[in-house]
Amino acid sequence: MRARVADFGLSREEMVDKHAANIRGTFGYLDPEYISTRTFTKKSDVYSFGVLLFELIAGRNPLQGLMEYVELAAMSTEGKVGWEEIVDSRLDGQFDLQELNEIAALAYKCVNRVPKKRPSMRDIVQVLTRILKTRHRKKHQKSLSATADEVLVDIEQGETKNPITEHQREESMDSAADTFE
Repeated sequence: MRARVADFGLSREEMVDKHAANIRGTFGYLDPEYISTRTFTKKSDVYSFGVLLFELIAGRNPLQGLMEYVELAAMSTEGKVGWEEIVDSRLDGQFDLQELNEIAALAYKCVNRVPKKRPSMRDIVQVLTRILKTRHRKKHQKSLSATADEVLVDIEQGETKNPITEHQREESMDSAADTFE
């Protein structure tokens, strides 16, 4: 399954009248500065993206009190660690705590009331890319560790099998058996 993000009613700066008479967009995702000044900026998108990240983490949308929930959690986390109290219970603890804290801290920076203190979208992409690279590196290290453990077990049992050649030998024996049948 691949997630798709939609509802970009305000995301194109050149298409929005910066002094529009009525505010358009989805309630809860709108930058508070836009609501008060009716000026749309790139940092308005950053705010909306931060709300979206928190929605993914908490499994709640802004109409379900998402941001109030986030603010309560932020008081005890100081915006850095301890975000597990807002995680969607349907995840049943199946998440990496370090990744959660990094993404939630990023989301919290995105929803800063002061637009100049919000990261740029370039900064956001860099942080998310770093988190993904760390995840892939950890996954690769676990895979290598599991393979090393398998070889170690074989050695301890007095057998020195290379899992790759062993697999190839089994395949060739199977194909030879198929030939004689």
